[in-house]
Amino acid sequence: MQFPSLCAPRRRVLPYASALSLVAALLLPPAPACAQAPATAPAKDVAADSGWKPTVPSELFDVEKVVDGDTVHILRNGKLEKLRLSCVDTEEKFATNSTDPTKPSTVFGEECAQWAMEFFAALAKPGEKPKVGLKFAGDREERDVYGRLLCHLILPDGRNFNLLLVELGKSPYFNKYGNDLVCHELFVAAQSRARNAKRGIWDSQVNVPKTEGARSAKRPYEQLLPWWDARAEAIENYRTAARKDAAHFAAADMPHELERALATSAKGEDVEIFGSIQRIFREDDGSVTVLFRTGDKQPAFRAKFAKEHVARYETLGLDKRDDEEFVQNFLWVKGRVVKGPRGFDMACEDPARWRVAGPEPK
Repeated sequence: MQFPSLCAPRRRVLPYASALSLVAALLLPPAPACAQAPATAPAKDVAADSGWKPTVPSELFDVEKVVDGDTVHILRNGKLEKLRLSCVDTEEKFATNSTDPTKPSTVFGEECAQWAMEFFAALAKPGEKPKVGLKFAGDREERDVYGRLLCHLILPDGRNFNLLLVELGKSPYFNKYGNDLVCHELFVAAQSRARNAKRGIWDSQVNVPKTEGARSAKRPYEQLLPWWDARAEAIENYRTAARKDAAHFAAADMPHELERALATSAKGEDVEIFGSIQRIFREDDGSVTVLFRTGDKQPAFRAKFAKEHVARYETLGLDKRDDEEFVQNFLWVKGRVVKGPRGFDMACEDPARWRVAGPEPK
């Protein structure tokens, strides 16, 4: 499935890091924000515990720009590609001016962005740009709704950079858009180790201001992690259903699956569509259109309530699941899919044909 995650653009790339700073970045647990790790800190290769079996990439690409800890631009086949690293979500730097309370700009976000710039710069050989490889879930390329290539970034020595971010406490395991299809168990274990060791974001002091009046913000992980897990469980329910019966279960953001659902509906059979709500429209004619989230420039799926059925629609309470935080956002709707003027449509009458796709956050 394709899912969105917004990251802000960077402005500059730092000079190459020294050999000493690279060793510190790779081998030592991160120090609290705005502090330097002591020179006597014991060296420990935290990445060695991840369980990932390094495999040197068969193809390497030039890194053109490091946006932040989880967004990198590379040159691939003569084209600039914007990467969105799967299942990681580093904190926001100050330049983003984020107003989202679940993604505030933080001291650690700024430090992580700077660390990432130095990390990749240090990979470069003299006179060359840093190089990285890519790995895709199921060896199939997918993009998010902003057109960015979803991937695992593989370092020249075969390590998984996404996994390294979680192991170092630079990022949580970000399964808001589904459990990772490459190494879910390794992410879970890496996050557990990082939390137990109080590395990075798991250090309670990491974003505490060091001077009076200094800017301070914290990301509410105690609320976010249960919410992400609930969403991931809903997505896993979809994956299981689609594997068992691809003709009758489809995702709203997968056009080829919707085409299959269309063919099944043409035989007079009901199908179930899985997805999250992007927007709800109250049309001029009194009807209601529920637009499901989909990829950039892809045909969309719309569930439609005619004017005479709007009263039934009101009983569903879909408005509170319209991308609201800390509730289950994923839904199933059952019926017949038809081709509409702007994608795929389904006429809705009975509220019983809608169901929540997974548990509520605990």
